[in-house]
Amino acid sequence: MRKKIGIIVCGLAVITIAAAAQAGKPKEERRTVTMVLDHAVSNLEYEFVPAAEAMPEDKFNFAPSNGEFKGVRTFAQQIKHVAAVNYELGGALLEEKPPVDVADEEGPASMTTKADIMKFLKDSFAYVHKAMATINENNLVGTVKSPFGEARVSRLGLAAAVGSHGEDHYGQMAVYLRMNGIVPPASRSGK
Repeated sequence: MRKKIGIIVCGLAVITIAAAAQAGKPKEERRTVTMVLDHAVSNLEYEFVPAAEAMPEDKFNFAPSNGEFKGVRTFAQQIKHVAAVNYELGGALLEEKPPVDVADEEGPASMTTKADIMKFLKDSFAYVHKAMATINENNLVGTVKSPFGEARVSRLGLAAAVGSHGEDHYGQMAVYLRMNGIVPPASRSGK
């Protein structure tokens, strides 16, 4: 009898452990194209916005001058440029004119304060998220008019351009921050 009870207890333990192991495994989420592309924009935004916020306002117009830096954009101009291009790319994806003045990809010249530039940047990311929400498996490789000429380009190509363009300028901003003794937030320990 003891032997039978021992076998039953062991059997119940194995079943309980197996059930707990199955319950602990999260079901794999089916990710849509929309989700993947929007997540890529969120990743850029997660690095870019805090980097922009990290530069003090009194250094927002910093541009390197030693070495081969003649004619480069200031820190503020980098941010305005990325925001303006975000609006252009988002507008093309939505097949509408951007809702703001992108001023030949430089953003409004009248916009000079850090607060205004940061609002322009954050609003541009909200607009790009809106645009990404319109991309799906059915229209991913469909074409729209390029914001940079008369050609037609795929929605996927424009969506990829948001990240590649933004990361290019993020790299430049990271250099500007470090030249001013500031470690970019995404590079700080614990991030």
